[in-house]
Amino acid sequence: MEYWKRIPDKEVVKEGVELAFAALRRHVQARPKETWVGLSVAAASIFIWKYGQDFRHRYFAWINNKFNHMKPQEYEDFKHKVFTCLKDLTSHDPKLKEEKSLRILEIGAGIGANFDKYPNNTRLIVADPNPYFEKYFSENKANFPNIKIETIIVAKGEDIDMVESNSVDVVVTTLVLCSVTDMPKVISQIKRVLVPAGKYIFVEHVHEWDRNNHRIRRFLQDILTVTGFWPFIFDGCHLNRNPLPVIDAVGFSNVSSNQDYAPLPVWWMKVAQPHLRGVATK
Repeated sequence: MEYWKRIPDKEVVKEGVELAFAALRRHVQARPKETWVGLSVAAASIFIWKYGQDFRHRYFAWINNKFNHMKPQEYEDFKHKVFTCLKDLTSHDPKLKEEKSLRILEIGAGIGANFDKYPNNTRLIVADPNPYFEKYFSENKANFPNIKIETIIVAKGEDIDMVESNSVDVVVTTLVLCSVTDMPKVISQIKRVLVPAGKYIFVEHVHEWDRNNHRIRRFLQDILTVTGFWPFIFDGCHLNRNPLPVIDAVGFSNVSSNQDYAPLPVWWMKVAQPHLRGVATK
């Protein structure tokens, strides 16, 4: 009210407001369809601005669960190859070693799509920033009583300082590094928490490397990422990343990896077909 009193000519302001509303009313009457389209776009924009991240988290958890039910065995076999090293590992922890168990940290565990890759008596630490995975994770975990969950951390891979240094036998990321905010920090955290000679297992989709034979795919990866379309739909996923130079630079004692094209089930997913699989040793 005090601000209103300071206006020198309130009648002029009032008349201007009335004229503006009258013009708006005439516009609505003359172009009702365009008006409703505009209002709908404005409302959707406000919704996305205020609730977009929460909505994407919910949607991404739901769609991951759907994809998990339809995943082809060929792709699971493709992933499984890098997990074969687990059968030859023994824990650094004397008690776990006696139990023939391993302590594994999975960053971006999601719905628990890798449960079937872990050996019996695995002690699993889970880190994921999306709280809406919890329902699907719990439902999936019920099918794997051989795995014991030690800790669930709702946090990004960059923010796992609560995991002690030199405390984990194995760290796993699958289809995660495409969406992290600070990849060098995540990889550094992985190296920090691993025990000496601990293993980091990774399976990640990457930027197309064959510019001659697959330049269209490389172009699509770039344009879908740069425009923000793919990251928006898939909760921050970038199609044009390659984590191998970062993994090499962090200082693992050995990095064994290979690039290959993954057998993906749906045609539109082939834009993410180039994959990197490997094992890094601390």
